[in-house]
Amino acid sequence: MTATPTELAVLDMAGTTVSDDGLVLRAFAAAADAAGLPPEGAEADDARRYVLDTMGQSKIVVFRALFGDEDRAQAANIAFESAYDRLIEEGNAEPIPGAAESITALREAGIKVALTTGFSRSTQDKLLAALGWQTIADLTLSPAEAGRGRPYPDLILTALLRLRVDDVKSVAVLGDTSNDVTSGLRSGASIVAGTLTGAHDEDQLRSAGATHVVPTVREFARLLLNP
Repeated sequence: MTATPTELAVLDMAGTTVSDDGLVLRAFAAAADAAGLPPEGAEADDARRYVLDTMGQSKIVVFRALFGDEDRAQAANIAFESAYDRLIEEGNAEPIPGAAESITALREAGIKVALTTGFSRSTQDKLLAALGWQTIADLTLSPAEAGRGRPYPDLILTALLRLRVDDVKSVAVLGDTSNDVTSGLRSGASIVAGTLTGAHDEDQLRSAGATHVVPTVREFARLLLNP
């Protein structure tokens, strides 16, 4: 059977096309403080582990699960976004090497590109502006615009609908976390790849069901352009 040609590539941002370099954990330190979490000890260690395990998910959802109280979750989310935005403004936003070129190559080949995130729209916009990526993709999406964030398939399916792609089998997904992989599998995408530039390692990505594991977004683009 002939494989369905790829019409849409849905790419995660932090850890996949944008270097994280510990920024999420640095911002989480501010969130934990705002929520009244002790800075050291077993509770703090468990919280940091949970944040790593749930990388890729909407941050407010993570904080709700972590703190179990809406007021604490909202305080943590506000502090997280403020800290992450400040890190961006201080010049800490850097693209994964080859990411911009890969996105451009995909679009030039007729493959539409959507950039998705677990961050809020305002933080995503700041990140895009810092990188000069405001027009690099056909679409950018945050969880609030799709209904639910990862591990649900909403971001991918919203991209498919907005970009008028006819068949979910013509969608390829790339992310650096098991939540990205789960989201892609739930959407029905034919290619659900993990990349090794972010939060989760090859074993975690393959255990989640990744159809491919690639070193970087550059190899993912080659996979789609040279099937």
